[in-house]
Amino acid sequence: MSATLLQIDGKQVEAQEGMTLLEAAQGAGIRIPTLCHHEGLEPYGGCRICMVEIEKRGWSKLVAACVYPVEGDVVVRTRSEKIDLIRKTILELLLAHAPDSPGLLSLAREYGADKDRFEAQASFCVHCGLCVRYCSEIKKANAVGFLDRGKRREIAFIPEIAAAECWSCMECFALCPTSALQAAYVWVNALVPSLPHVEAGSER
Repeated sequence: MSATLLQIDGKQVEAQEGMTLLEAAQGAGIRIPTLCHHEGLEPYGGCRICMVEIEKRGWSKLVAACVYPVEGDVVVRTRSEKIDLIRKTILELLLAHAPDSPGLLSLAREYGADKDRFEAQASFCVHCGLCVRYCSEIKKANAVGFLDRGKRREIAFIPEIAAAECWSCMECFALCPTSALQAAYVWVNALVPSLPHVEAGSER
């Protein structure tokens, strides 16, 4: 692979072709916050916390660093008043779903986000897709997926598959940026109809 030179926060960075801006920044020791990113999974660009500003040939735009490929002669800013405000607002929206998430609260302190700015939501899910993607891409089980669209979008475990696969796995729970216990709660609820059958079988 050929090398590409770009500038990130005033620092000249050499990156390999095919890398993302996030990977290039991490390789140079520059931190960009993420929620939906996982090294073992395909880039997703769902949470937008990793938003950065790039400038090339006098034009600037905002992009998600975890999915945007490196380019030569590009100036990247990972922190600015505009970027910090975007991250602050995103965090405030996410905290309406998960106000007690340690990870979100830590970022909220960093960006001055108010966890009570927006009305509390009944759903804990922040739609990072980590559990869905991990189960599909790594475990090849497809025991959990997204249900519905837009504001009503939620994660849902597939009872028939989860009953057979999840008891010996549960690896996706720890990936949840809101709470592993919440993920477990949804999973157990999905299996409730199956529990009498499992208990009856254990008595034979």
